Amino acid sequence: MTFVLGLTGSIGMGKSATAQMFRDAGVPVWDADAAVHSLYRGRAVPLVEAAFPGTTRDGIVDRPLLRERVLDDPVALEILEAIVHPIVREEEHVFLRNALARGDRLVLLDIPLLFEAGERGRVDAVAVVSAPSAIQEARVLARPGMTPEIFAALLAKQMPDREKRARAHFLVDSGRGFARAAHDVSAIVRALAGRPGRRLAGRGRP
Repeated sequence: MTFVLGLTGSIGMGKSATAQMFRDAGVPVWDADAAVHSLYRGRAVPLVEAAFPGTTRDGIVDRPLLRERVLDDPVALEILEAIVHPIVREEEHVFLRNALARGDRLVLLDIPLLFEAGERGRVDAVAVVSAPSAIQEARVLARPGMTPEIFAALLAKQMPDREKRARAHFLVDSGRGFARAAHDVSAIVRALAGRPGRRLAGRGRP
């Protein structure tokens, strides 16, 4: 039986670095963002171009252009999600089927908007990565092309960090340095070692 742990956290909280810590601990990780990046260089390109002409360059989706097109347009965002989400879920299901076939005891689904999308039922438990808001803001604004306005718009679309922490089964604190976060990850892996997963228990497919 495979225990499916979801990993989430608001922008700039250190979720990607935390996911790597789980990999380093031997936990197979499926990365929703990486899956989207791959689709924007492959299967999704003609579909995105058809829906949003001019947002691809040389056979690759231009993410900044696409973000500008959909960021303040809920209808456009729904169209994009209708294109991308079904393909991403297909790839997630393949990952989980393979994990079950291998007999993996614990796997991680790295999903940025797990709570916002109402997808809590996809996992057996949730770990939330969190840090103080000042650290979060400094990290995000240091990214290339990021502005305070874009950061505010992205943050407005995400569940407040305090609510995510309240809903979490496990917390990873990246605000006190990544050594502390790595300690939290190790504790989570130990806590879940050998625990049977409900979601995939006795099932041949997700």
